[in-house]
Amino acid sequence: MPKDNLSDTLENTYTSDAATSSDESSTSSLHLDANNKSIGTLSAIGLIFNRMVGTGIFATTSTIYATAGSVGLSLILWFVGSLIAMAGLYVHMEFGSRIVKNGGEKNYLEYVYRHPKFLVSAVYGAYVFFLGWAAGNSIVFGEYILAAADVELTRWNQRGIGVACVTFAFIIHASNVKVGVYLQNILGLFKLAIVILICITGLVALGGHIKGAPGTKNFHNSFESDIKATGYGVVNALYNIIWSFVGYSNVNYALGEVKNPVKTLRYAGPIAVASLSVIYMLANIAYFAVVPLDVLADSGQIVAANFFKIAFGNTSQRAISVFVALSALGNVLSVIFSQGRIVQQLGREGILPFSRFFGTQRPFNTPLVGLMQHWIVCIVTILAPPPGDAYNFIMNLVSYPLNIINLFVGIALLYLNIYHEKYNWYPKIKASYPVIIFFTLASLYLVIAPYIPPTGDQSVYKSLPYYLHCVVALGIFGFGALYWFVFFFAIPRIKGYILDSETYLDAEDGFYKVKIVKVSKKNKASSK
Repeated sequence: MPKDNLSDTLENTYTSDAATSSDESSTSSLHLDANNKSIGTLSAIGLIFNRMVGTGIFATTSTIYATAGSVGLSLILWFVGSLIAMAGLYVHMEFGSRIVKNGGEKNYLEYVYRHPKFLVSAVYGAYVFFLGWAAGNSIVFGEYILAAADVELTRWNQRGIGVACVTFAFIIHASNVKVGVYLQNILGLFKLAIVILICITGLVALGGHIKGAPGTKNFHNSFESDIKATGYGVVNALYNIIWSFVGYSNVNYALGEVKNPVKTLRYAGPIAVASLSVIYMLANIAYFAVVPLDVLADSGQIVAANFFKIAFGNTSQRAISVFVALSALGNVLSVIFSQGRIVQQLGREGILPFSRFFGTQRPFNTPLVGLMQHWIVCIVTILAPPPGDAYNFIMNLVSYPLNIINLFVGIALLYLNIYHEKYNWYPKIKASYPVIIFFTLASLYLVIAPYIPPTGDQSVYKSLPYYLHCVVALGIFGFGALYWFVFFFAIPRIKGYILDSETYLDAEDGFYKVKIVKVSKKNKASSK
């Protein structure tokens, strides 16, 4: 990763001015998009909150307890997950305070892993292009809507409603940015109220005021259990917890649309993640205080429904089904909001075929094409997996490659801090060496550990190999590398030219874009 002979694009895009404004809202990127900034601090908190609070806190406690093996270890793993999320947040805050563009990790990886040229962009592009991030919570939305309507759940009515959910989110965000963000904020406040209600109910149960609830009993000898903890179980539990924290970097994907981006990053991220870490811990304590352990272990994704049934009676189950469905909808809105912008950014930088098509803001001044691409992938992802394993497979297929990306992001930031003078790396927000190293090692563990084989019947899947999501994820990265080799290396080499890039400001939407151009080897050599 030497600094010599860097690509013109990266130099033009990322090199900072010699004199940077001391104003808090200023950034250290030379090329700032000239678009309208519509996301403030509260909306940024909403973006993070809605992305993080999907259905994980309502649906994963049972699985985490069953695989971790005890109440005590479950709570410790939730604490570890919150530390990993906070460390990851500060890693992304440091990058975001220096590289103020839409796109998130794509920009950070490109800034450091510059050779071979375009390789990291192509690999990351495949990861974004082929994964249906919003699909998992769309499926859960369908499940809980049917439960609320007291309709028998089948494979196709659940998935049909899931398709309707992600389609609604696509239409909202494709037609009007402000309406979509406003709806996300409203659902975020609603979700916050529901989770706080769960926390308060748990405190009441701990005081012994809920009939049928174990109260403090489940916390006696909290590390003893009939369920044996295994390496595979701990890894799977931690993956479920990380799934509940995914979204701490959500603002970074739309950073080019944020008002006062450095100030917003400094406050929005820590407020959202710290608050949710406390709320998540209290919510899990509440589940253990209200639901007997034998019921909890068998609850699966309906642990919240069992919680409300014990605390408020049978009639409350229908209400909680509506609450969880709306929570899932808020998450789907937040996910497709960010993923559509990453696809659009890949189009703006010339990586995707038909880049102008993917990078446009037409016709509603929104990333309609990027949103549509993610919508199509989500529909395929919702309809394709076999019954029974759909939710877990989608969750793991998203989580595993994300940890690979996080590993390389952590290594990249560590490298930049060591060689900060070479890269003129002086961001306005610093993560610190201990935080970066902790995040990198945690990501490395989460990349390696899923290959530990399950013990007994602890496999996360009913009918799929336990390692399938790892293999599929590596295959997606491999496809990106193959795409780069064919179109960015082999064909240019055979035809006697090289690919270079030119940065320009699109006067139509105010965003900087990149045009990949063919340059003959003779012309390139003479220009050096």
